[in-house]
Amino acid sequence: MKSLKFVIATLLAATVSAPLLAQTVDVSGAWARATVQGQKASGAFMQLTAKEGTRLVAVATPVAGVAEVHEMKMEGDVMTMRAVQGGLELPAGKAVALSPSGYHVMLMDLKLPLRKDTTIPLTLVFKDAKGVESKKELLVPVATSAPMPGKP
Repeated sequence: MKSLKFVIATLLAATVSAPLLAQTVDVSGAWARATVQGQKASGAFMQLTAKEGTRLVAVATPVAGVAEVHEMKMEGDVMTMRAVQGGLELPAGKAVALSPSGYHVMLMDLKLPLRKDTTIPLTLVFKDAKGVESKKELLVPVATSAPMPGKP
């Protein structure tokens, strides 16, 4: 009987703790860049701070055919942008910026224009050091520029 209670308690703890992982990643300053009619790509930006080491392994949204974590950087005199392979490392307690000039969420094959003063749903998928996956659902405001600090 004791072992059955232990198994039930262990299963319950695993079930409850898995969804909580996403709560260990704080998201601040999230926004997506507004588009004009016919524009098929845009970006989403934010700051991620993980309480424990984890990785951002995927992004999804119904407003784009493709959503990926990209890195923009200079290689000599050429600016390059490419998808991050294997996920973006989020070291414990260190803020990682997703910004227009570095790592960012690339939204491609947009299904509709991203209009200023609206929001879009965005799902972030994380994987911890043990390989446990979790998701964080966001409603990201659409703007023409980054929001001012301290303002929603």
